[in-house]
Amino acid sequence: MAVHWVLICHGLVTLTVVVSFLCGQWPIFQGTPISSIHRFITFGAYQYFLKFVGAVFGDKGTNLILSVEYYCCDRPNPILQIIYLAIIGTIYCIIAKTSFSYIPGYYLSGIHRYASMLAVGIGILLFILTSFSDPGTVKAENVSQYLSAYPYDNIIYTEKECSTCKLPKPARSKHCSICNRCVARFDHHCGWMNNCIGERNTRYFLAFLLWHFLLCVYGTIAIGLVLAGQLKELRVIYILTVYYGVDNSFGSLAPYIVQWLLGSYNTQILLMVFMAIVSLLLAGFFVYHANLCLTNTTTNETFKWQDYISWRKKLSEARASTAALKASISGVNGEGKPPESKCRSFFRRSPLEDTEAVIKNNVVHQPMFFIRIYMKEVVV
Repeated sequence: MAVHWVLICHGLVTLTVVVSFLCGQWPIFQGTPISSIHRFITFGAYQYFLKFVGAVFGDKGTNLILSVEYYCCDRPNPILQIIYLAIIGTIYCIIAKTSFSYIPGYYLSGIHRYASMLAVGIGILLFILTSFSDPGTVKAENVSQYLSAYPYDNIIYTEKECSTCKLPKPARSKHCSICNRCVARFDHHCGWMNNCIGERNTRYFLAFLLWHFLLCVYGTIAIGLVLAGQLKELRVIYILTVYYGVDNSFGSLAPYIVQWLLGSYNTQILLMVFMAIVSLLLAGFFVYHANLCLTNTTTNETFKWQDYISWRKKLSEARASTAALKASISGVNGEGKPPESKCRSFFRRSPLEDTEAVIKNNVVHQPMFFIRIYMKEVVV
């Protein structure tokens, strides 16, 4: 019985870690343990690790770790691609080894042996298409086409030149610092694909997400039907009710059936839980990106627009504060000093004019400056 609880706890911990890592930054989890775990996994643990390496090995050890980080996170590399292939290959081999012996079974025909292989092959094909397709690289040969296809809105995109590529920068494009190229209708750089997601390969990326969601659902249901077939063929319910006197009801039979499944098919249960969790995450990613496509926007533009709205809010607050300060000073001046002549007041310079000039020069006439500061893209 202790083994069963270990498996259950293992599944719960795995679910918590996966959800915290991938979704901990969502607003719904702010101020919850999920958010704290996400910060520890993505930032805190690495900082503690750097401090430990620095204390034990000194600056040389820290510099080595930072160089590895630069290669893994700031330059194109196939590490996550290899991990993806290892994950999908390992899971398929485990399923084939532990479950194919029960196919054909009571609920599944033998065709699922080959259908599963075909499904995995299509998933890998979509992965290859997304990874090695051109995302829409802006070059001297096609920059004029992209400039005409994506006009500037003069709000978050203005006419300018990419300081790295030395080419006019079309609206909705972005220079990827990892791939070192400008990508038209840039969405994001995907580490799993080792490629940018842009105008020309977004459809492959969406197909990849949708197919892998369906693949995980198919695997979960198929293993569930294998276990249900074993339950039927071995007449477990009949044995429990007739020989052990268990009441023939769901509430009475469920604990015994779960205990039997965990004891006899724990590997299949863990695979089902893993694929069910991954399918939910893939569904969330697919819905998010599908909604972006339906609204004709991108992940990059979503963050840019949010920062622009934040800047507009701060600008409005600054104007309101200036107006309130001006009214307050005017009231104080009106109460403490005798009224001035109209001629003198006409030529007198307001004490707030300098302040307003600073605000106008640095805020009103340079909105894109603040957006670039927030997005850390002053140079790009």
